[in-house]
Amino acid sequence: MTIKDLQQQIEDEISQLHFGDHPKELYEPISYILSLGGKRLRPLLVLLGYGLFREDIQSVLRSAVSVEVFHNFTLMHDDIMDEAPLRRGKPTVHEKWDSTVAILSGDTMLVKVYDLLLSVKPEYLGQAIKDFNKTAIEVCEGQQIDMNFERTEEVREEEYIEMIRLKTAVLLGFSLKFGSLMAGVAKEKQDILYRIGELMGIGFQLMDDLLDVYGDQKKFGKMVGGDIVSNKKTFLLIKALELAQDEQKEILDRWLSASTFDTEEKVSAVTSVYDQLEIRQLTEAKMNGYFDQSIALMDQLDVDTSLLKKFTLQLMKRDS
Repeated sequence: MTIKDLQQQIEDEISQLHFGDHPKELYEPISYILSLGGKRLRPLLVLLGYGLFREDIQSVLRSAVSVEVFHNFTLMHDDIMDEAPLRRGKPTVHEKWDSTVAILSGDTMLVKVYDLLLSVKPEYLGQAIKDFNKTAIEVCEGQQIDMNFERTEEVREEEYIEMIRLKTAVLLGFSLKFGSLMAGVAKEKQDILYRIGELMGIGFQLMDDLLDVYGDQKKFGKMVGGDIVSNKKTFLLIKALELAQDEQKEILDRWLSASTFDTEEKVSAVTSVYDQLEIRQLTEAKMNGYFDQSIALMDQLDVDTSLLKKFTLQLMKRDS
């Protein structure tokens, strides 16, 4: 079984999902956002977590897809809060329809997640729901902290890492643990897998920050430089503000406080400061450190983790 095989099974399962027909304004946005694709990272991790211990992957496909539906629900609502125009290179739901539709469709998606979770075997369902609810709340906590950062003058590196742990990484941790829970393995191994996914998720989000500045827009699917334009406190900006001297600090402060500006000029000016301070290299080193920790932990599982390691290494080299 290859990563591509697992991804194809996930796509096939998603294509068979039916959420409802009427009113079409409620259900069409759900089909739309799920049709935009993506790496299907989270359901893939569920299958990888399960596949470390059992071979009957098909039996947990529906459960695995529940995590992808939840993830896309969060994206639909996040895009409203961020006023994002694009998602995976296509108009966001609130742009294609409107914010009211996006809110209601997102709410419906969250309810449908629980329908999908009912496919979990009864002996594991209670723990699965408990773990999922904890994760869902943490994702909301992370999003709120991220929004709080917009009104916070100074954000420390450790505060930022904790925010992305909540907003992004806990769902990856849950995904791997969820797979192993359904495989019936001991809690000790479930907890190791959770930490593996969590570390992977922090690295993944740091790479997302990096690609927002240095990625190819055609591959990235979102506006490159969007974080700079919106003064988003990413790892790159936090480190730049920490390391900037004299003229560099003046440039950053001027662009951060500017209420009207040329978008391309601002992105170019701030990126130039990042280049001078070698922020790209610092971010890559930090990111790779988390991925390396994730891979190192896999040796504690005492099973063949070659496919999971291969996937993590592919993730480290992503360009979109």
